[in-house]
Amino acid sequence: MKVYDNVLEMIGNTPLVKVNNIDTGPCDLYLKLELQNPGGSIKDRIAVEMINAAERDGKLKPGDTIIEATAGNTGLGLALVAASKGYPLMIVMPDKMSQEKVNNLRAMGATVKQTRSDVQKGHPEYYQDMAARLAEENGWFYVNQFENPANVEAHYKSTGPEIWQQTNGEIDAFVCGVGSGGTLTGIGRYLREQKSDVDLVLADPAGSILEPLVNRGEHVEAGSWLAEGIGEDFVPKICEIELANKAYAISDKEGMQMARQVLEKEGVMVGSSSGTLIAAAVRYCQDQTEKKQVVTLACDTGNRYLSKLFNDEWMRENNLL
Repeated sequence: MKVYDNVLEMIGNTPLVKVNNIDTGPCDLYLKLELQNPGGSIKDRIAVEMINAAERDGKLKPGDTIIEATAGNTGLGLALVAASKGYPLMIVMPDKMSQEKVNNLRAMGATVKQTRSDVQKGHPEYYQDMAARLAEENGWFYVNQFENPANVEAHYKSTGPEIWQQTNGEIDAFVCGVGSGGTLTGIGRYLREQKSDVDLVLADPAGSILEPLVNRGEHVEAGSWLAEGIGEDFVPKICEIELANKAYAISDKEGMQMARQVLEKEGVMVGSSSGTLIAAAVRYCQDQTEKKQVVTLACDTGNRYLSKLFNDEWMRENNLL
């Protein structure tokens, strides 16, 4: 039995589990259980990679304050790293994110500033613009996952190779979403280098600008959606959106009901972004006419959404039941 020196060593090498009790057409669908990372999400991978890179490049020095704009999970990953390495941490997040994430971040020692979720990039109250401004005013280190190449590198070096090895190189399609774009770019690049015809499928919340861009080359105005940490009103700099050769727009109702179904039928408790991914993966599988090996991500634990996704009253108020 392996004994770890610290929690950061436990990040990665997450298991792959087959979906057995949901109709996946002629395909085999597998979930990569990123919720088993010590911080409870796939964002642990990028947190440790981005901080290590900043230290290596001399951008982050002992005693510096780290600041990041996040839907929550990157913040929680950074909180793990900051606690381990002794950095103060400030998190700026939109006010639509679950209270569980806010409480979790504060419990881990982070300072949390919530800002408006009804404004877009370029507005001073937009969470990324606010984090950048606070960093500049105070001399803090802004991680900026949306433009940080170490975000992509984390998935190119770890998540992609793990998926390739776990499927014995027999993967036909990978389904993911875009928040910062690191998973699509990093995993997508790696898989395409191994197998040029692998399908890279985008799962996008209805209201995001990305599905119309991938499927029809359309540039649309962003709407709104309730799924957290996924979907965009712009294309992040590190996101190679052209890697995706197909996309599915998933409504909040479809995604959140899928997340509940995955818990009831597969025993895996996932969050709202995972529900979106799995709903898109199931649609892709059901669209196929021959057997394919399909992988998607269980991005984070559903324990962070007990007040929302797994709360019948909240679901009913938002017409999601």
